[in-house]
Amino acid sequence: MYSISMWKVGRGRKKKGRGMTGKGELLHPGKDLSVLLTSLFLCSPADCAIKAMVKHEQEESPNRPDNTAFTQQRLPAWQPILSAGIVIPGFVLIGLAFIGVGVGLFITSRDVQVLELDYTGAVATDPCYKCSDPSIKDCKCTMEFHLDTLFRGPVFIYYGLTNYFQNQRKYGISKDDNQLYGDLDTFKSPASECFPYDYDSKSKPIVPCGALANSMFNDTFKLYRMVNGSKKEVPLNGKGIAWWTDQNVKYRNPSGTPLINAFNGTVKPINWPKAAYELDTTDVYNNGFLNQDFLVWMRRAALPDFRKLYRRITKDEYQAGLPVGNYSLEISYNYHVLSFKGKKKLVLSNVSWMGGKNDFLGIAYLVVGSLCVFMSIVMLIVYAKFKFPEED
Repeated sequence: MYSISMWKVGRGRKKKGRGMTGKGELLHPGKDLSVLLTSLFLCSPADCAIKAMVKHEQEESPNRPDNTAFTQQRLPAWQPILSAGIVIPGFVLIGLAFIGVGVGLFITSRDVQVLELDYTGAVATDPCYKCSDPSIKDCKCTMEFHLDTLFRGPVFIYYGLTNYFQNQRKYGISKDDNQLYGDLDTFKSPASECFPYDYDSKSKPIVPCGALANSMFNDTFKLYRMVNGSKKEVPLNGKGIAWWTDQNVKYRNPSGTPLINAFNGTVKPINWPKAAYELDTTDVYNNGFLNQDFLVWMRRAALPDFRKLYRRITKDEYQAGLPVGNYSLEISYNYHVLSFKGKKKLVLSNVSWMGGKNDFLGIAYLVVGSLCVFMSIVMLIVYAKFKFPEED
């Protein structure tokens, strides 16, 4: 067996040979073996490993990003150095900006007109008290109100419900999306998510199935204006109140005409007064699963207290709004809410450039802006107390 000491070179020889470091020096047994390996392979073990790794990555990763400053994230960066001269004025400017926006939002929101009419009938003195009894069918009641000023148009009419949890998970998934898209195969075999509103007591499939469709809001309203002692009906526009994506993408009526043929062998939801193909027989584009009221209801609310768009007042002499005078609201009371301690109301409202009435948004901006200004004053006091003497 050979040892390191056997590799020698003559004194004074400069020619590199086996067992030499490249400088004509002898290797001694006391030196580390890595020196010999380095001289043999012309690189250190670490360098050789890195070169081999790079070569392997290049061979195995043909899509590796280019070695540029941008792709390898070596671009120059700038980091601000925060100081009192920057932070304190910044807080003041941000606070003043928030206060300005908050004042504008709050004034705009206060300018929006809203009229709410609660017709739940929970109290004996309410006009709709008699209709709140579930045993009374096809009940109608009337509420009268007076407008002192012009209710500027366009006027939007909403129905509102309280303590109604449309965001409950099982309630929300209790529907058949394929059925609502017009798939005739699912008309005969509804999805299991619709249980127990998938078949009736005679094992006939329910279309549309599910708890969400079965609980559709079905109160109706008519608005009259009192003119010289007589009632003049205010035209209500129910077109275009649903989301465009719901009407044109998510929901479809089954193919074929007349529409009633697609529903052969099926029954309407238990709580519906009429079948889906009878929701609006005067307009084929507002019938079946494309009915505007149905689409609005199927778009679930996120909170238990909500309101949904019912109609708009934009026609004839009411384009500028509802004039001053007396009005009568005729309500077909079909939707009972007292069983779950809920309430119903009809809301008349107009909108501004920021949408409907929302005082919270303006108040939130005012609070945040005030806090920013207050914190800037606090920081200025602290800075003046602890920093000014040092700079002097």
